[in-house]
Amino acid sequence: MKRLIKLLLPILILAAGVGVFQYLKQTRPERPPAEISERVWRVEVETVAPRRLAPSLELYGSVESRDLLRAAASAPARVERVLVREGERVAAGALLLELDPRDFSLRLAQAQAQLDELRAQIDSERIRHATDLAALEHERTLLALAEDGVQRALQLTKQRVGSQTDLDIAEQERARQSLAVSNREMSIADFPARQRALEARLEGARGRLDEIALELERSRVLAPYEAIIASVAVAPGDQVRKDEVLLTLYALESLEVRARIPAPFQAELTAALQVHAQLPATASVGEQRLDLTLERLAGEASASGIDALFAIADSNADLVRAGQLVAVRLERPAREDAVAVPFGAVYGGNRVYTLVDGRMKGIPVRPLGGWLTERGEERLLVEATALATGDRLIITHMPNAVDGLRVESIP
Repeated sequence: MKRLIKLLLPILILAAGVGVFQYLKQTRPERPPAEISERVWRVEVETVAPRRLAPSLELYGSVESRDLLRAAASAPARVERVLVREGERVAAGALLLELDPRDFSLRLAQAQAQLDELRAQIDSERIRHATDLAALEHERTLLALAEDGVQRALQLTKQRVGSQTDLDIAEQERARQSLAVSNREMSIADFPARQRALEARLEGARGRLDEIALELERSRVLAPYEAIIASVAVAPGDQVRKDEVLLTLYALESLEVRARIPAPFQAELTAALQVHAQLPATASVGEQRLDLTLERLAGEASASGIDALFAIADSNADLVRAGQLVAVRLERPAREDAVAVPFGAVYGGNRVYTLVDGRMKGIPVRPLGGWLTERGEERLLVEATALATGDRLIITHMPNAVDGLRVESIP
């Protein structure tokens, strides 16, 4: 009996436990079914208002001068004075640098002496010519007398009164006098050629004197216009060679900005220049605004684009210096029905989203370029036929943006 109880006791305990479990399971409270709710993302929106706007193009260029003047030494000399420094602004006619005038005075004296010598030679030739003309008449008279002497000696010889020796002497005298007349006539005939040769040498000497005088005049370097000194290459006491650059300067009005226009915009801007002749542009120098005007394109282009040359407004010329780098914003031709959107509102460069019935709706767009608001905020101009006035554009950038995503606008 005890043995049977030992066998049934575990079974009874197990059955009791199962019974209690079933009772608890059946009497437990019912849990309400879980409700699945869709998350709503909060975004900022703004109302679309297409209008006529001009996109801009961001360029990077450098300031350069189209009339950079390189003042060079007019002759080998020593620098006596340097009166300006690099970066200094000078007035028109101001003395900038002076070479030692003593390096020119000796050459001037030599050129003047050569000129005086040639003038004296020309005067001597004229006197000689006048003498030749006077002497020619006498020598012709003597030649006629010698001819008469030969005729008398010949007559006397035929009459057997004179000797053959007297006839030979008379003929020799006639030959000598004929040669003297011939030499005198040749000297007279050669006078114009000798005179022209001396006058040519005189002109050369006069030109040399004027050249040295001009070199002396140019030894004093004067500012041809109101300018900025770009660089000074010498100091007082330096020995310089002819044509060696002493200093460089440029006029403020000659400054312009050169910037590279990318190839995709070249045709558009070329056509715009043909229509409008000039296109407005701006640049910033610190907190100052620099007004520019696109006047022309460079004469040569490359695969990457073409250089554009911008004139600087006179009122802004003092703000820049040659070689300075500036960021240029060029205003391109205006487009109709353009929409200015924040850069963060554009996805993949060609898609924006609008809020329609509480959900995001994708709209394809075509970027036109940058645009600055009146407050200086930079936006992107886009063109989209599907965007209409009054559409609610989502301007909050959503990393998980997809069509149909549930959103609500922030009040």
